Order: sequence, then structure tokens, then C-alpha cells
Amino acid sequence: MNKLWQKESTAVAAQVERFTVGKDLDFDLQLARYDVQGSIAHVQMLGEVGLMQQEQAAAAIEGLKKIGAEIEAGQFEIETGVEDIHSQVELLLTRRVGDIGKMIHSGRSRNDQVAVDIKLFLKDACLQIKSELSKVFELLIEKSDQFKEVLIPGYTHLQVAMPSSIGLWLGAYAESLADDVSLLYAAYNMCNKNPLGSGAGYGSSFPLNRKRTTELLGFETLHWNSVYAQMSRGKTEKFVANAIAAIASSLARLSMDCCLYLSQNFGFISFPEALTTGSSIMPHKKNPDVFELIRGKCNRLQSIPNELNLMLTNLPSGYHRELQLTKEILFPAIETLIHCLQMMHLMMSNLEVKETIVEEERYRYMFSVEVLNQLVLQGVPFRTAYQQVAEQIEQGEFRFEGTLQHTHEGSIGNLCNEEIVNAFQKVIALF
Repeated sequence: MNKLWQKESTAVAAQVERFTVGKDLDFDLQLARYDVQGSIAHVQMLGEVGLMQQEQAAAAIEGLKKIGAEIEAGQFEIETGVEDIHSQVELLLTRRVGDIGKMIHSGRSRNDQVAVDIKLFLKDACLQIKSELSKVFELLIEKSDQFKEVLIPGYTHLQVAMPSSIGLWLGAYAESLADDVSLLYAAYNMCNKNPLGSGAGYGSSFPLNRKRTTELLGFETLHWNSVYAQMSRGKTEKFVANAIAAIASSLARLSMDCCLYLSQNFGFISFPEALTTGSSIMPHKKNPDVFELIRGKCNRLQSIPNELNLMLTNLPSGYHRELQLTKEILFPAIETLIHCLQMMHLMMSNLEVKETIVEEERYRYMFSVEVLNQLVLQGVPFRTAYQQVAEQIEQGEFRFEGTLQHTHEGSIGNLCNEEIVNAFQKVIALF
């Protein structure tokens, strides 16, 4: 089958075609609904500015809506020999409405067509990620409040340091996600700009109404400069990749903590046996496979921005074919992150906590700073108090008696979870 761009006197070698198409058709199917949305908006605009007669535009839109319904019903495929999703939609439409289907590409290039498809796809992806991230955030806040009185040792250099709590620990990751969602919103905002009408990157002599397609497609604004509209391809993907990497970093670090705290050497937390795995030879094992896989997958996700950067660095302005490779880098990453968020929610929903952790003798010295501070409050200079407590520890005479008095913002006794929730919700409201 001839390509949309192919001259009658030329043919493309099969080997070249396989190489240039690559995996693109697989990912094009994920863009199908968005390609139809973009085409409907474009055709409506063409009818309004007189580049199609109203009845022609209406017929094309009706045909496109039927194709969209087939996509949603899982009854759509890209036929053998058809180059891409844009060609398949136009081909189906032309079969059904005749020459009207051949009119819908006026004022468009496949460059701005795929750019708008990806913008719409990534907008929805950001909203999906936001939804799953919100569930994890809310759960962490809930568990932080539930276990705020349960003390655990805090660590520096993986050495027992000072008193912490399950509440303080989980609240830290909630606030981390609150920062991450700010990056996600920045990515969403980048996706929320319409490139349609920029054509191959240099606009069109047709009297297109780009503000109208922006409105019809639900974009916040448009990329004003037609050259930059094309340059945003790749850059948009990098914005989303950086947000994914930030969220993945938080999940990976929380997963590592859970792996440690679940082990027998810590024993702070546990999970039902159905959520852990056993050993083929050791009957006592409860392995944190879910957390290990979240950690591994999320560590991989943190490489995505670098992969995109290396591929896109120093490209001149204009369209370049390697831009299609962003889909096979980013689209699976989005799916992976969503799955990791869902699994983190499942695991943390079933978190069990040991409530007598700090009664163990090995954690006695985590209270050394408490004793030191008590001496300072009694008028002993800090360095003198430090030496006195150090001597007690060295001589095996150290004991802590009393209660913890951590009251400042963000401490054991004042988690500030309400403030963290407010910060999170402030960003969520921007989407």
C-alpha cells in the first residue's frame, strides 16, 4: 500500500521500512483515540473557516466519531501495509465517506498531528499518575497518624542515631510525594499546550484558527510559535520523564526502608504472608519481593530522563525521525510507574507495626541526645554535657529516664501532617 507521502514512481525497500517503522505501530495503537480527537477538532475548525463545506465537515466528524467508538470497543487495528495511526484513520474514513476523507489533512502535517496526539496522551497519563499518587499519599498520611506514637530508632550512616517514629517516617514520604506532585504538575502544564496547526513546523498559508482547536481539544493554551511547537516534541516527554523519575525515587527509597525494616535484624514492620514470598529451602523466610521489584523498577525509571537527554541532545530545530523513539522509552515507563504506585498502595494498606521496638536493649543509646539536652536545659554548657554523656556511655552507665519532649514543627510530637496535606492539595487543585 502506498504511503501518504509516497510518489507513484518510488518504492520503499522492505528492509528500510522495517527499520524506520520499528515498534512505532505498537505504540500508535495507544494514540488511536487521541488521533481521532485531534482530527475531529481539526475538521470542525476547517468547516468553520471555510476550508470544508459545513456538510462535508459534519460527514467527516460523524465518520470519525464512529471510528472512535470502534477504538473504545477494541475493534480497531492498524492494517498490514498501513504506515501509522494517522494513515489508518484517514484510510478508514475515506472508505466510508469517500473523497471527503481526503480533505481532512488540509493545513496539517503528520508532524503536528502526532505532536497533538502525544500531548493529549501525556495529559491523560499525568492525570492517571496523579490519581494513583494521591491514593498512596493519602494512605501514608493515614498510617502516619495511626502510628504516630510508635517509636523507632532513627538512623544516620545506618547506625542507631536518635528517636524517630513510624508516624514521622511515613509522613516524610508523604511530604516527598507532595514535592513530587509539583513536578508532575509542571509536566502536565507542559502537555497542556496545543501544537496543532503548526504543520511541519512552519505554519500554513491556510487561514487556520489555532485558538479554536485549542478550545475544542481542552488545552489550556497553545504553543504560539510554530517552530517551537515542533521543538516541544521531545521536550514535553522529558518534562514527564523527570516527574516520573522524581516519584520513582520516592517509591524506591520507601521500598528500601521497608525491605530493611521487615528483615529479622530490624523487625519493625510486617505484612500478611499472602503479600510476601517464601524460600524453596528455608521455611522461616518472608521475602519482600514486591518491595524489591518496586525498588528495581523505580531505579530503572530514574534512568529515563537521561536516556531521553542522550537521544535528543543537540538536535537542530525542526522534525527528526528519532523523535518517534521517545514513545518506546516513555510509554512503558508510564505504565510501570502506575503499577508500582498501585502495588505500593496495596502493601502499605496491609502494614503491620511492632509497637515495642525501642524497649530492646540495643536501642538504648538512641536516647543519648535526650539526656544531653536535659543537661543543657539545666544550665550545663552543650560541650560539657556532651562529654558527660559520652563518659556515661563509655563506662556502661548510660540510662534514659523521662519522656520525650519533641514539640517543634516536623518532630515526633508535632508531625505537621495537616500542613503537608494542605501543601499537597494546593498543587492537586491546579490540575
